[in-house]
Order: sequence, then C-alpha cells, then structure tokens
Amino acid sequence: MTAEGDKDIAGLKAIGRIVDEILSLLCAEVHAGVTTAELDALAGQWLAERGALPTPKQVYDFPGNLCISVNDEVVHGIPSEREIRSGDLVKLDLTADKDGYVADATRMASVGTMDKRVLKLARCAEAALKKGLEQARAGRLLRDIGRAVETEVRRQGFAIIPPLQGHGVGRTVHELPNVPNYDDPAATQELHEGLIITLEPIISMGKPDIRQLSDGWTLKTRDGSYSAHYEQTIMVTKGAPLVLTAQ
Repeated sequence: MTAEGDKDIAGLKAIGRIVDEILSLLCAEVHAGVTTAELDALAGQWLAERGALPTPKQVYDFPGNLCISVNDEVVHGIPSEREIRSGDLVKLDLTADKDGYVADATRMASVGTMDKRVLKLARCAEAALKKGLEQARAGRLLRDIGRAVETEVRRQGFAIIPPLQGHGVGRTVHELPNVPNYDDPAATQELHEGLIITLEPIISMGKPDIRQLSDGWTLKTRDGSYSAHYEQTIMVTKGAPLVLTAQ
C-alpha cells in the first residue's frame, strides 16, 4: 500500500510497534527445552491482549500465530511440540493486523553455544538488511535494494535464496511490489514516498536450493545448511526510510 496521510501513518506505526514488541518478548522466551508450540501460544496471547490478529492465520489459514523456523528450516515453519536445543538458530516471523493495518517482521534468537559461522550468518542477514535500507528511498529502484543486499551477502561468503523476497504490505500480508534480494534487471519500479514494503534478506550458509515439506508450508534448504532471515516493514520517504517495526 501507499500511506496517504496521517491516519494511515498512525495506524501503521501502531501495528508496527505491536509486532516489534511481541517479537522482542518472544526472543526473551527462546531457550533450550521450550517448544515452538509454547512460543506460538505466547504470541497468540500477546496479540489478543493488544487487540491484534495473526494475519497469515486469517488470510491463508496458516496453522499458527506466527512462523517459527529452526536451523535449516528457511521460512513458514509450523509451531509444534519440537523442543528448542542448544545450538539452534530460531527465526520468528510475525505478521499481524489491527484496525485494517498490517506489519510484518522477523527476528532471530540463538540458543546456548552457537557455531561461530552460524552466528556470522545471522549477523550477515542483519547487515544486508541495513545495506538495503540505505537504498530504500524515493527515486531509487527496487533493484537498487536487491543489489545492495546481494553484494553484502556475497561479500561475507553466503548465498541468497532467490525465490524468497520482500514484498508490499500494509493492508494485507502480501502485496505488490515484490522486493528481490538480488540485482534483478526486471525490478525497475521506482520507489515513491509512502510506499510500504518489507525488506527481508533470506540467506543460506550452503547452497540456495530449497524444498517444501509434506506439511505444505515449511521450506528447508536441500543440503541441510543453516539459513538466516531478518525482516522489517518500512515506509519509503525522500530520505532514510521509516522503519515501522523498530520504533
């Protein structure tokens, strides 16, 4: 969507704060022995307390309040009785709506003793998003964001997973335009003031190939390598973007 005025901006800021707050609370609850279903239940409770709804459950009938993907699970992991263990990299992807406005963000939590290269992978996803943010301003092209993200990821020795991209958001969970994480020559749309999009580098320690599990949702790396995912919802301005999910 494109934010048209103060009412839209206020609504987007409100749901952005809720998503950011709940993800921060959830990250503090990630520890060895907790199940992903328990984390999901907390997310549902905290959303309800704030008058917000889990958008993927409403729109796509996703079987959870948020996606929880662990290690080689790339995105769309379904909450279950799986227990988190030391060494796990947990990705918490929450999309929520309130009063007709939607925000989407992903955070990562590491548990116990972590492999140094896995930690580097997670930090790389965050660094790549920051590089993308530098290009996310009115007058630039979508491919400028993708080029910046891809350059940083490749510089650090990791792989972009091309099919998985950022997207428009604001009224529902997935809107146009798509926001590639690589230099896509076809991504020539010019960014304009008020445009609401997500930036979300999704990267792999190994090869970029992915497969879908029989549950119809979870995507994993084919080679079993760890993946990382970091995401923010932003509003494009003439200068630095307004990060709605980090206020």
